[in-house]
Amino acid sequence: MRRDVFQAIADPTRREIIGMLVQKPLNVNSVAEHFSTSRVAISKHLKILEECGLVTVEQQGRERICMAQPERLQEVAEWVEQYRQFWNEKLDALERYLANLTS
Repeated sequence: MRRDVFQAIADPTRREIIGMLVQKPLNVNSVAEHFSTSRVAISKHLKILEECGLVTVEQQGRERICMAQPERLQEVAEWVEQYRQFWNEKLDALERYLANLTS
């Protein structure tokens, strides 16, 4: 099953993992050390991030190295942008209305 990016960023732990991996690639154990949850739980989070295309995991010798793929967040940025434009228009209209009241 292919999950979408919105499912991935809905969870604060996954958002934090993405933030860590944007800084530098880490192995699974290094990622897990930053959290109080189990390594198994972190592996599940990484699997979801991988399914969404936000993280790639490569086998390098005996280690699994996790790397962020932040360009996949472009989908989120585009979705948010439409609402930013909507609210800017509404706030501009409110500003004009209030300016007319005081004139």
